[in-house]
Amino acid sequence: MSEQETPARSVAADLADERLIQSQGLVGAARMQLGRLRSGDLGSLPVIIGLVVISLGFYSQNPIFLSSRNLVSITQFAAPIGVIALGIVLVLLLGEIDLSVGSVSGLAAAVMAVVVVQKSHSTLIGILAALAVGIAIGVFYGLLYTRIGVPSFVFSLAGLLGFQGLLLYVLGKNGTINLPQDSFLLEYTRFKFVGDTASYVLVALVVLAFLGSQLWGISSRQRAGLSTPWLPMVAIKTVLLAAGLGFVTYYVNIDRGFTYLWIFFVLLVVIMDFVLRRTRWGRHVFAVGGNVEAARRSGIKVDRVYISVFAMTSLLAAVGGLLQAGLQTSVSQASGTTDTNLTAIAAAVIGGTSLFGGRGSAYSALLGILVLQAIQNGLNLVHVDSSVRFMVTGGVLLVAVAIDSVSRRARSSSGRG
Repeated sequence: MSEQETPARSVAADLADERLIQSQGLVGAARMQLGRLRSGDLGSLPVIIGLVVISLGFYSQNPIFLSSRNLVSITQFAAPIGVIALGIVLVLLLGEIDLSVGSVSGLAAAVMAVVVVQKSHSTLIGILAALAVGIAIGVFYGLLYTRIGVPSFVFSLAGLLGFQGLLLYVLGKNGTINLPQDSFLLEYTRFKFVGDTASYVLVALVVLAFLGSQLWGISSRQRAGLSTPWLPMVAIKTVLLAAGLGFVTYYVNIDRGFTYLWIFFVLLVVIMDFVLRRTRWGRHVFAVGGNVEAARRSGIKVDRVYISVFAMTSLLAAVGGLLQAGLQTSVSQASGTTDTNLTAIAAAVIGGTSLFGGRGSAYSALLGILVLQAIQNGLNLVHVDSSVRFMVTGGVLLVAVAIDSVSRRARSSSGRG
């Protein structure tokens, strides 16, 4: 079976699934999910199961792990690297890689700190300068790839080393710059929490947005003469979403509630998911990642897709670096240069984004960083040496790639693509 035949077979399979649900209801939905699992379409199931197992395991060792305060802490410290991992998801969808996101994040934070502290400009000016650095690096990467043909592994590895050196140069002899204590960046990342009323309003808006998107999709398919999802299933999903988000919100509100930092990250994930699934640019990203030659022959401007994705990846790395700087209240020579690259790339892969390109979701960054942050937090609670964390993370990453390889082979043999 050729790669060009895969999308058509996937559409046919989706239509068959929808007819099965409409004719058999919940039984049909259960059979559909079972059929997808058998064909290797695992989705986010492995990482969700893994997250549950990890949580229960650490809870059995130390009940503090699932306390409201600890869950708030996990989400708060997961957000900056999660933003960087979101950019890695984009570049992996193209079947490429960016090994320099950690160095770019540190450099962007250093530029912001120098502009604000040493040059006495406002925090806003410093943030804009840092974001401009991120975009410029990404565009430069895209031009290296599309115009000269340098592999992404090579130029991003060079960037990892080069921008780390530039970070040291920008920071100068002192090596550390403390951010002003009255900076809104520190206030936003460390001390801003969503209040009780606001959090439930936010849950209601999310549920309404989900329901609206489902109904809008049904209406669009009806106008196009296509089969539509089973309405009772849409209602069930909406109720489950409301109940789940409502309970989680109630539980974290026992302590301080979610931080603005975590809400910002989740909002970025939701927006990126919408862009990837609902816009022409997003469809082009998946098309190029699935088969670049077929995408080029269909009229997609492949070079523009590559440049835009590399630019977005570096921009998100810069955003993550700024958030991390605010959370740590300073920028140092170690900013972005420890295990930032490892964690961001591992989060994207563990969350379900394929290393082979063309398959993945913005939610991969969310799920993956939760797994890794839960592992780090849990090992700290049970007083395990940090060396074990690296070994555990490496093992989890290897398992995730193995599952992706096996499921990819199963999808190919079943015709789902």
